[in-house]
Amino acid sequence: MVAQDEKFSFIARMPDSPGSLQRAAAIIKRYGGNINRIQYSRCIDPSTVFFEVTASFPDYLSIQDELAAIGYLQRRLPAISFLRFNVQLPHHPGALADFLEMTTDAGANIAHVDFDDSGKHPDRLTVSLSLEESENVDALLNALKSRYPLEILDYDTTGERLDDTVFYVCFAQRLRTLIGSAEDPFLLHLLQEINHIVQELTNRGEDPLQVFASITETGETLKRTSGEEFYADVQRIDVGAGMTLICFQLPGGGNIYVFETADEAMMVDTGYGIYYPDVIEMFRHYGVADGTKLRRVVITHADADHCGAGGFYQAPAFLHRGTEAIIQSQNRATGSPVESSILESVYTTIINLFSRFTPPEDYTLFPEPDGEMRGIFPVLDRFTFAGMEFEVLESLGGHLHGLVYLFCPEAGILLTSDTVINFGSLTEARRRYSSLADFLVTSVNVNSDVARTERRALLEIAADVDRALAPSSRRCLVCGGHGAVSVLENGRLSAYGEIEHYTRGKKEGGPIS
Repeated sequence: MVAQDEKFSFIARMPDSPGSLQRAAAIIKRYGGNINRIQYSRCIDPSTVFFEVTASFPDYLSIQDELAAIGYLQRRLPAISFLRFNVQLPHHPGALADFLEMTTDAGANIAHVDFDDSGKHPDRLTVSLSLEESENVDALLNALKSRYPLEILDYDTTGERLDDTVFYVCFAQRLRTLIGSAEDPFLLHLLQEINHIVQELTNRGEDPLQVFASITETGETLKRTSGEEFYADVQRIDVGAGMTLICFQLPGGGNIYVFETADEAMMVDTGYGIYYPDVIEMFRHYGVADGTKLRRVVITHADADHCGAGGFYQAPAFLHRGTEAIIQSQNRATGSPVESSILESVYTTIINLFSRFTPPEDYTLFPEPDGEMRGIFPVLDRFTFAGMEFEVLESLGGHLHGLVYLFCPEAGILLTSDTVINFGSLTEARRRYSSLADFLVTSVNVNSDVARTERRALLEIAADVDRALAPSSRRCLVCGGHGAVSVLENGRLSAYGEIEHYTRGKKEGGPIS
């Protein structure tokens, strides 16, 4: 039986010298491998090359074995330490060569050397270097101290001060701090995927270093704003029939909406999984959705900031079958015209890792459309909460396949998810965080033209409700997936009522500006 060709990925770490890349390519050629993708940038990391090859599995194993035999195959991510020191060398021929022989024997990579016998310190050599594993650093220091006067200027084991010759190793160390404990094979695979979107965005004219910075800033923002630094902006609105609508704007990502009566509560969207402990503490502070009253969780769409904590709640979730498909495929572009986009699939992997993605497991799918319409949107379902009827409207797939809206004509409530947002109500920090995703996938909408059509149609519904409610002096509340609950004022969204600022168990009330 002839072995079938498959696609494989691996990372090569090779000498920064002429012929190194050709030597690796020759090994791949020798075993009939076809290189589908290769990415190398000396300005990022002069020793790291990313490969995707097509080969039979036996031939791929042979390629790996040969690359490993010559030290090219990267199978682990060593802990690398940075060391900077002054050393007093004797003034005689060969002194520097003797010193460098010791650093070479220790496996040190010299990043910087500074010496001038006519300068201010004619006896001092300043050296910066990096070494794998802390025991190698200790061994080198002990050897040097036994022979030369030594002054340690900097010793870093976090990777923050390493130079770009080990960029990907440093980047992997930063990723490890953001996603928790991870084995080297997993991190190497993640690096391969991240490198692919770096290559794609670089080919579109973006700065590769900005891509790496945007990825780490995304994870660092979520980590920083959870726990002690968690906060939210909160609106509490009496919507009649004994029901209160509460909007929680989380630090990063989407809003959580809670509808509550004296007897029951309903949640729309859940926020990121990483925020779940903070959200529960916040709920307790406000005395809402304590778990005993929560009857249902409605998921508007599959992005991690809207469903990523769903698995923590005991109440059953309700979602679109398109949302189910995206959760299962782990690709936010599933079911859309850009389903094959590497940017979308890798971003989904990254944000799910950073945000502790825990989607609902106990859920009910909304029915298929039966021909009933609300404007341009199919009506999928109706349900009653607090004696009021809510319609579930199916989006046309502008922001994401499987997205739904909730509409309660009687109460004048329209939950528009990420299709209609009052961007003017976002803080600078929230705008900055949102811009990171927009940069990494080029647009958070999988079909921007359709998203614009949907936005106009939803605003028309809101305007119609305003006209219908005018005799009672009530307004249509537009509840976006991000930002403040708003009303239409002269065709523009304006935040409604007062917003309280919550920080770790305390709130600071005040009118909105």
